[in-house]
Parts: sequence; C-alpha cells; structure tokens
Amino acid sequence: MNAKEAAALLAHCSGFDNRQPSVAAAQAWAAALPDVPLDQDARNAVAAYYSTPPQNPGDKLWILPHHVRTLRTKIRNARLENFQYEPRPDETTAEYLARYRGQVKAIASGAVAPPTNRLQLAGGPHSSFTAELEARGWRPGRDVPDSDEAALVDTVRRAGPLGVECPQCKAALGRPCKQPGGNAKQPMGRPRRTPHAARTALATGARRATEDELAREEERRREASRLAAERAATDTEIHDAELVEEETR
Repeated sequence: MNAKEAAALLAHCSGFDNRQPSVAAAQAWAAALPDVPLDQDARNAVAAYYSTPPQNPGDKLWILPHHVRTLRTKIRNARLENFQYEPRPDETTAEYLARYRGQVKAIASGAVAPPTNRLQLAGGPHSSFTAELEARGWRPGRDVPDSDEAALVDTVRRAGPLGVECPQCKAALGRPCKQPGGNAKQPMGRPRRTPHAARTALATGARRATEDELAREEERRREASRLAAERAATDTEIHDAELVEEETR
C-alpha cells in the first residue's frame, strides 16, 4: 500500500469515525502497511472493526493500521477453513509449492469459491496401532462414556460392593456403608469398616435376603444385645480372694 492508497483507505475510515485525513497520516499508514494492498478485504476489515462495539460503551472506536492487518488476515483465513491441497501425480517440489501457493491465494482472496464441506476422516486404525492398544489392555472400538459422571460410575462398578447402592443403609455408589444413628459431626452415621452383607451379596450376584429375613436378623441381634446387657448388670458380685495360710513348721 502506497501513500495514495493509504489516503483512500483513511477516507474510507473517516466515514465511520469522522477523522480528518492528512498527507502525514497517509504516509504513516503506508509505512505501517507496506505489504497490505488496498482491496475489498482491507475495506471489509474497517467495516468489521466498526461493527464490533467497544468493551466500554463510553469509549470511542478509533481504528489503527494493526487493526486493518489483523482483521484482513482473519477474513482471508476464514475462506481457507476447509481447504485441502489436491496434489498431482509425480509433481516436483517446485511445482507443488507453486500450485499450493496459487490455490491458497485464489481462495483466500475470494477469486475462487472456498470449499463448503468439512473434510471427514475415513477408515479404521492401522493394524499395528490396534495391536499396541490391545497389548496395553485397551479394546479398539469400545464405547466411550458421554460424561465424566458416567465414566466414574463405570469405574466404581468394577470396585466390588461399593459399585452398587447399599439396599440396607442406602449408601450411594462409591460411598461406605453407615452405622445406625448419628451425631453432630457425622449426622448420617459413622461409616462401617465393611459393607453390609446385603450390599456384598448384591454386588457379587448372590441371593439377597428378604425384608422379613433382615427384620428377623435385626431382632435376633437386638435380643442378643439385651441378654448380654442383663448378664453384665447381674454379674456385679466380686468374690473375695481366699486367704491361704501357710502351714507353719
């Protein structure tokens, strides 16, 4: 861009910000944009700048040369989003570079319509790659969970009794079973060192006890605890130690 072209671009900018172009400003812009031509993309860059509101509503927009360069590059790169070079058989390196640069320039400038369809990958993984995965315990083509929560559940389910919800104390997946009762520090009850038998049976696929069987087992334990407490209360007599006098000789 020379000084005359920069003056024309500044005149285009004045339609947005009412600036007063000058010869000095045109020479300065030409020095800052020597490799940027005055084309429609440069004018579109100015329009794109002034169509975006500032971060602070009270600020005044004032375009600078680096804004023109950056926005013009974005406009041209957007046309190349789906571009893929199509080589010719037996072409030399020089021919490849010339054809590649020519295609990029034609599409970026808008002279050639850019590709509209996003390219898709086809085919499966290479057999050597599949063998490496299987050697490390991975199965190619397996279903991947859609979320971290689903992946966590799948991991917990392989961890034994904690992989299922406890049918007795209703402990959630991955959480230990709880003892009955609670306190201010642990309102849900203290955690058990071992899971409930019903939870272990559910995780291993064994037969689950019915509600009546669980109730009878709970009643049996309470009766055993009551009898033990009664025995401890009645067995309070402390027998005096028998004094054994040594036979004097």
